[in-house]
Amino acid sequence: MHITASVFINDDESGLHQDYERWLERLAPHEPVSQYMHNRTGEDNGDAHLKRQVMGREVVVAVTDGRLDFGPWEQIFYGEFDGRRRKRVLVKIIGE
Repeated sequence: MHITASVFINDDESGLHQDYERWLERLAPHEPVSQYMHNRTGEDNGDAHLKRQVMGREVVVAVTDGRLDFGPWEQIFYGEFDGRRRKRVLVKIIGE
């Protein structure tokens, strides 16, 4: 639960992970940090905020018979775009 981190569902395949990393870096490159108005506050993570916005902050998953109801390749991932931090996970179950 950080403003520069994301939770998303996708395939756990190393090439895809690399594709996402390259795509996000092209979309919102870290350098030069001076390109982001946000960084005028003294921070250098303007790109991380934009990457999080694109990747999303939460996922909704159906539960069937007490198990996560995923497609055959789906998994939940946590992505950090501004370094490692202590993590906190919030799980809400809605329904029966």
